[in-house]
Amino acid sequence: MDEALLRSLTPSVLAVLVRRGADFAAAEDAVQESLVEAVRVWPADPPRDAKGWLVTVAWRKFLDAVRSDAARRRREEVVDGEPAPGPAPEVDDTLQLYFLCAHPSLTPASAVALTLRAVGGLTTRQIAQAYLVPEATMAQRISRAKRTVSGVRFEQPGDVATVLRVLYLVFNEGYSGDVDLAAEAIRLTRQLAAHVDHPEVAGLLALMLLHHARRAARIAPDGSLVPLAEQDRARWDTASIAEGVGILQAALARDRLGEFQAQAAIAALHADAPAAEETDWVQIVEWYDELVRLTDSPLVRLNRAVAVGEADGPRAGLAALADLDPRLPRHAAVAAHLHERDGDLTTAARLYAEAARKAPNLAERDHLTRQAARLNARLRG
Repeated sequence: MDEALLRSLTPSVLAVLVRRGADFAAAEDAVQESLVEAVRVWPADPPRDAKGWLVTVAWRKFLDAVRSDAARRRREEVVDGEPAPGPAPEVDDTLQLYFLCAHPSLTPASAVALTLRAVGGLTTRQIAQAYLVPEATMAQRISRAKRTVSGVRFEQPGDVATVLRVLYLVFNEGYSGDVDLAAEAIRLTRQLAAHVDHPEVAGLLALMLLHHARRAARIAPDGSLVPLAEQDRARWDTASIAEGVGILQAALARDRLGEFQAQAAIAALHADAPAAEETDWVQIVEWYDELVRLTDSPLVRLNRAVAVGEADGPRAGLAALADLDPRLPRHAAVAAHLHERDGDLTTAARLYAEAARKAPNLAERDHLTRQAARLNARLRG
């Protein structure tokens, strides 16, 4: 069973059902049922047209649900107009579905959560971690968003800024999490950049390309994470770096700075350094100052503390960290790194162990556990 194929077809199948008249929540349920049916049937009898098969089965599941619910009698016209099964047209509806989920009737936070769940394939727990809220709170937010967009016509426009936020979060989950969605996020952002003339769209595409260029060097042969400072820069994708820098420079020249352009500028400075010790940390801190001004995000301030620690020394970094909530994701890991650079190995080892217990994925947990073990070995020796 090709799970990647199922995941890639899901948004397009969902879009077809919505265009045919299914409300969003019912369409999503029907698509999920068709995926379960595919897992059951395809190993023994794979279809010639995978998308067409899923569309046909999902539409029938939707109609079954409509017929079985007396409260949905108003949908009889949709039922009577059931289209004949057949191959689905080869149209990529994914980006259009992102805009549906970013409908103006939703708050930006609800729109992002709904899209990540329905289109991005992320779990409610993963989305809750990204938003720093309890899983139950996020589940309620997604349910309310589904109810809000029920019956919304597919052609109604959504918000570009919200779509950008969703694409960035999908990319980050694919880049560092358990679900590989980074390449799909880049593909969709390229589509968006081809149709929307906006510097922040270009900034996001540049940011993705610059981060993705380092991907091959981030994982060692044994599967462990390789920190940026220790990566083999010869393995970085220079073509993607050059493309990302070119896109960024064109966006910055328009003098309409946004957060994605600022983040891309930071990534470009890392990519421009021939070696880790040649990184221009002073300029990176300046860009983080711009990001703080634009977003006032606690996570941006956390990353800024790392940059300050590199530019002005670990104690300056710890001072920048002191004003931040220690419950922030990766706060303990940042504190551990700064304490180690300051020579306090005991505190650093304890914080690395604490950070490992809170790590969002297995690779990061193993890396932090190794860091704690390395320092504990030095302390014992």
